[in-house]
Amino acid sequence: MIEQITELQSIAQSGLAYCKDKFDIERYKRILEITATLFSMKSDQKYEHVLELFKKGTGYVTPKIDVRAAVFKEDKILLVQQKSDHLWALPGGWADVNLSPSENILKEIKEETGFNCRVIKIIGIFDKRKNNGESKRWPHVYKLFFLCQIFLSDQSDFDKNEILDIKFYDPNEIPSLSTERTNKQQI
Repeated sequence: MIEQITELQSIAQSGLAYCKDKFDIERYKRILEITATLFSMKSDQKYEHVLELFKKGTGYVTPKIDVRAAVFKEDKILLVQQKSDHLWALPGGWADVNLSPSENILKEIKEETGFNCRVIKIIGIFDKRKNNGESKRWPHVYKLFFLCQIFLSDQSDFDKNEILDIKFYDPNEIPSLSTERTNKQQI
């Protein structure tokens, strides 16, 4: 159902971006309202919040990009504990404009862990809706995973506004994950 709701929202948003006929504009606005109603019924979000979020979207709808890093030390993988839900994830976040995906992940690793790393290679590209089960999150997201390596042994402070803790884990002893960010299959 979320997939159909997302498709309707994208049709309405794209229609509003390109349509010139005032009657069709009214129809697309109504489709957006109905979509917000359906989405709020399938999530814990209030209709007004969802509608406002949908109205902020302009232009042709395209997926957002989330970047994540796999950083290993002595066969253990680096995870960060999120302040928002106290759960663990691979370091990363939304890709910023004016930075390449590789530049984005290096920035995220530095901010969230204090480590200076280099990108070895991209190791996975996932469509979030097809890899995280039926996600209740909007919008559509492509997740890019990079294998990275620490290249300076000095670690600076990390952003304590977002991250509670960082730790290297044995892949067989992974703690509870923030599955909207990282799931076990991705690790």
